[in-house]
Amino acid sequence: MTGELIVHKDVSHEVTQIFESLYEADYPIHKMQLVSHYKGNDWQSIEADNTSAFNCRPATGSKKWSKHAYGKAIDINPIENPYISRKGYISHKESLVYKKRIHKKSHYADKAVLVKGDQAIQIFKKYGWKWGGDWSGVKDYQHFSK
Repeated sequence: MTGELIVHKDVSHEVTQIFESLYEADYPIHKMQLVSHYKGNDWQSIEADNTSAFNCRPATGSKKWSKHAYGKAIDINPIENPYISRKGYISHKESLVYKKRIHKKSHYADKAVLVKGDQAIQIFKKYGWKWGGDWSGVKDYQHFSK
């Protein structure tokens, strides 16, 4: 699979290394297109299960800029790794089956699910990136930021 991400120049080298490691670990990426392909619409990008980085937008539920606006955040396979509100709400219907964070089968979609301790998460953490699945309250399983 090939694709494109725009990230801040300060993290570009390590993002290349991270994605090389993900590839070597056989971690599947469904799609990777620039958010401009979706006219900057985060909802449409997520609905397409698009792995993305730069998007000039505020953080979810905030007036502050998201780390995505600075090119220092990446969302991976957002359908399989949903954003879950404090009350347990998931906005994207296709993500509902992934609310319970376990590996069930060895098919593509299951391999894309990020579960605490997974090799893909450890690869990001090796470079000092934080995972939204470690947050208390809100869980953003697709999200990595530096």
